[in-house]
Amino acid sequence: MGVRIKSTGVSRAGDTHSIVAHSGRAARRAMDRAGIQPEQVGVLINAGVHRDSNTVEPAVSALIQKAAGIGLEYEKDDRTSFSFDLMNGAVGVLNAVQVGTAILETGSAEHVLIVSGDTHPSLTRAIADDEFPYATAGAALLLERTDEPEGFGRVHVATADGTPAIEAYVDTATMGTVGRGLMTIEREAGFEDRLLEVALETARAALAEAGDVDLAATALIASTPSEEFPLRLADALGIARDSVRTPDLSDGDPHTAALPLAYDRAVAQDSFGSHTRVLFVAAGAGPSAAAVLYRLPDLVGAPA
Repeated sequence: MGVRIKSTGVSRAGDTHSIVAHSGRAARRAMDRAGIQPEQVGVLINAGVHRDSNTVEPAVSALIQKAAGIGLEYEKDDRTSFSFDLMNGAVGVLNAVQVGTAILETGSAEHVLIVSGDTHPSLTRAIADDEFPYATAGAALLLERTDEPEGFGRVHVATADGTPAIEAYVDTATMGTVGRGLMTIEREAGFEDRLLEVALETARAALAEAGDVDLAATALIASTPSEEFPLRLADALGIARDSVRTPDLSDGDPHTAALPLAYDRAVAQDSFGSHTRVLFVAAGAGPSAAAVLYRLPDLVGAPA
């Protein structure tokens, strides 16, 4: 038995900058594409970090669960569902894949829905800049069990010593009365090189465990702290640059949503072609990274 991506959903800039709204829409679109009802989702995991108005309580996952219409009925014998936040920066989605896989393997849920995405806490902007380098976008991965020889392998994780490379915080000394709309992001000099180093460690571990992997048939989807980062990673791994799949980066780095956005885009454009596997690699603050090989279904068409 394995765990595979049944469908995806995305929501980008439009009538709102709320990540709760975008993540809720992405979740609903993933369920619609899969043709399932909200009560068939046993667990929702939110991997987003930067949220509306710097919300601390309640858990943002609960707000997204409500926006997605999951688990809102409490009649006797109704199926139960719950949600929680799992925050680990850009690596969070693959951590959620780890957890979601474990849940599905126990048979305790029919589907696990992973949502991710970030927004500026002021809710006044959607495009990244030097001050806040993350674009507003929501994405969802709907996972299910399968008896077919496809799906996720083991997720490999690693952290590096030293300073965190990237930090995000609310400066309590200067925020005054507007702290709910502020966020300070600091990237150390050379942060991308440090992310690349730890990303390579996990990517190589994932490839080594799988054995004789045909790199020519392996697509790469990676975090996008810069447009060049996935290409640099591909070069170091020996994966052809034309096997790299990225999200739409016209608004900047979608941060925690980068991996599902890239997968959704590749499937929608039917651009996997002859690739049989996808190597997902996420890297972010810590520095930390995670990587997993994903065996594609025999037929990969537009998300349905």
